[in-house]
Amino acid sequence: MPCTGGKNRRTDEPYPAMIAKIVKGSGFREVTGYIIDSKKGARIIAHAGLFIEDVDTITKAFEAQAGMNPKVSRPVGHIALGFSKEDESRLTSQIMAEIALEYMGRMGIRNTQFFIARHFDKEHPHIHIAYNRIDNDGRTISDKNERLRSAHICKELTLKYGLYMAKGKDHVKTERLREPDKTKYELYSLLKNGSQKGRKLEGADCRIKRKGSGCTVQIQGKIR
Repeated sequence: MPCTGGKNRRTDEPYPAMIAKIVKGSGFREVTGYIIDSKKGARIIAHAGLFIEDVDTITKAFEAQAGMNPKVSRPVGHIALGFSKEDESRLTSQIMAEIALEYMGRMGIRNTQFFIARHFDKEHPHIHIAYNRIDNDGRTISDKNERLRSAHICKELTLKYGLYMAKGKDHVKTERLREPDKTKYELYSLLKNGSQKGRKLEGADCRIKRKGSGCTVQIQGKIR
């Protein structure tokens, strides 16, 4: 999925396949438990300011530091960085940790507790970053415009490390698009697949219906 944040880009342009998904709302225990879940084959590849023993130990350390600034109601930082399967062979845990640390630095996530874990439960390489938004001096790490900043940083790091850039409609992950682009590319894929099988859609009547924030496509016609 393209990096989250910012305005919709032209989907026929190359875009970085490196993804940053910024998650909020859970407590330190929930985030830590999810990230180091053994069912996901989790492997911690970098950390600082924490004694990495188990969920309870990590959680207590996070909560103790967050207590330095109790006015912040959402001190939990959680970011998932995903990469293209095309880069799998070259993305060692060391390289992924290096990219993640540089991403954090550019995002202003410094001087604080964190750990980074790699998961092996998806077809694409990905890692999770858990960090304390209350830094080691009790100051709050800003989340202002974080999604927009993240999108720019993802592109910069993709270019710096020579990571895969998806090109054209055939490489678009429709589940990662927002409306109305999502529906447009689902329609494109449907018509393209029919064409590849030597079939034609004659007298097609394509209608796009909106429902809430989503869309549905209805196609009527004869396939030959």
